[in-house]
Amino acid sequence: MKGGQGLLSHEIAGELSTATGEIAAVRPVSAAQRGRRTASAAVDVAAWCAGVLLAVALRFDFAVPLDDWLATILLAGVAAAVHLGAGVVTKLYRGRHPYGSFDEVRLLALIVLGITTVLGLLVVTAGTVIGIPRGTMFLAAPIVMLLMFGVRYVARLVMDRSRKPGDDAEPALILGAGFIADRLLHHITTDPVSAIRPVGLLDDDPAKANLVLRGVPVVGRTSEVEAAITQTGASLVIVAMGQADSVMLRSIADRAARAGARVAVTPSLNAMLSGEQALTDVRDISIEDLIGRHPVDTNVELIAGYITGKRVLVTGAGGSIGSELCRQLSKFGPAELIMLDRDETGLQAAQLGVAGHGLLHTDDVVLANIREHDTLTAIFDERRPEVVFHAAALKHLPMLEQYPDEGWKTNVLGTLNVLRAAMRVGTTHFVNVSTDKAANPTSVLGHSKRVAEKLTAWAGEQTGQHYVSVRFGNVIGSRGSMLPTFQTLIREGRPLTVTHPEATRYFMTIPEACQLVIQAGGIGRAGEVLILDMGEPVSILEVAKRMISMSGKSIEIVFTGLRPGEKLHEELVGSRENLERPFHPKISHTTADPISPERLDKQGWMARMLLPTRPDGTAGEAPGPGGPESAE
Repeated sequence: MKGGQGLLSHEIAGELSTATGEIAAVRPVSAAQRGRRTASAAVDVAAWCAGVLLAVALRFDFAVPLDDWLATILLAGVAAAVHLGAGVVTKLYRGRHPYGSFDEVRLLALIVLGITTVLGLLVVTAGTVIGIPRGTMFLAAPIVMLLMFGVRYVARLVMDRSRKPGDDAEPALILGAGFIADRLLHHITTDPVSAIRPVGLLDDDPAKANLVLRGVPVVGRTSEVEAAITQTGASLVIVAMGQADSVMLRSIADRAARAGARVAVTPSLNAMLSGEQALTDVRDISIEDLIGRHPVDTNVELIAGYITGKRVLVTGAGGSIGSELCRQLSKFGPAELIMLDRDETGLQAAQLGVAGHGLLHTDDVVLANIREHDTLTAIFDERRPEVVFHAAALKHLPMLEQYPDEGWKTNVLGTLNVLRAAMRVGTTHFVNVSTDKAANPTSVLGHSKRVAEKLTAWAGEQTGQHYVSVRFGNVIGSRGSMLPTFQTLIREGRPLTVTHPEATRYFMTIPEACQLVIQAGGIGRAGEVLILDMGEPVSILEVAKRMISMSGKSIEIVFTGLRPGEKLHEELVGSRENLERPFHPKISHTTADPISPERLDKQGWMARMLLPTRPDGTAGEAPGPGGPESAE
């Protein structure tokens, strides 16, 4: 967004100025820097001279004998010389600390106190002989420090004022007055070319009601954003809160829009800590933020316990979920990360995201189809993965309604192939990536993924190991999903197609979903289905309206009606499933009825696809025992 480049350039400059001592020693010192350091030393010398002379003058009520003046001047000179020597030894005047910083002031105080102690004891011992009052140094010390600190304080005020953004910068309200807001203000308020000028803070913490952070006051609570915009004249609202979710962002965006201001967001705290994004990467709010942002606290210790040092294999590594899983898993130091997919282009993109190249000549990428049992078995026998994330699947609901046989081959038999290969080599953790459509399934996709959950539960029962399924709803930005389709239609000026005015869906960003999937792998017990908390369902019609509004275009919305197998409202939990949350606040646990491979009945499964759908959106039951239900 506007001003981001200026902010970033200042951040880089700040980082360079605080580089290591070795780099600083090599870098040539400019004439301006030498001048500032010389001036700083001169100020400190003058402070010692003034402090000692004033201390003696006060002791004699400003009636100092001439002989005592000479001794006093000599003492002041000695103190100043010793101070300069200490400054050289401690590199005080060689840029060790930023000018006027707390670190520099602390070092100054230590030097002054040291000189005061040594020379003070000498004066106490020989003061009467040389005509200097015994308490001179102890009276001079606070005067010296007051002068040194005062000059630095005034200099910092002048420097900070000169670095502040100009009046032509865009006035901005910052939501949040915590760590992220403080660091953001540090960059903005010290960048004279910043395009952003902070005019106020909003925070819900009562303890911060009177806070002034880096010269910017808290002017109200986040719920008072409209009034604050009117009060401050802000035209931009920056959300600098690491835990701001979609519900909060939608509320803020609506209120800001009513007051005539736009909204921007800072990167998530995880993105900044991982180095993927800088604090200064402030960007305009997106539709992804408004419907799918669910901040996740990553339990690094939990994940490292079963990933670090282990051989990890990801199927479907070239897909949206699989590639993001690979990127995140690579940060936890697996002994080996094996990316398996049938799509060579997807594998290249995944390798690029993990290794920084897409040469496809290393053994971390494996081209294979999970439908091929013998091929998959050979790969597992050779690589012997200890942890498997199974993300390979056919996922497009209307396509599978036309070709249910393909769904059976990949989502059912393909999953069974991966499970058997993993069991064969003793894999201890197996995570089957499932979907909300497996809860009360009404589609080929839902039914096939439900069978995959049951097969995974069977494998967990057989091995006693951590074989689990993780179920969640729509992820934002995956290939062929709703948002990219809407964006393409809006860009081309074509009508947006919505199935039903009341249709709702669950949404989550891909990185946040993958964080929870990885954590689920560490807490799931044999045969469990873990269900991610995806917040409240979102109206598809409202999403379409927001995207049209954000585009500034006039786009028509066309209702097409629900497609075969499609639900009006998706569900995450089946009608006969009970939930518990024993370990993680955003991950629920339930169980799946295990089904052995011998009980798989393709004909019965296909027959179930033909059963009518109840008004509540669940599939009808098969007639009598031994029907398609038992076959699943």
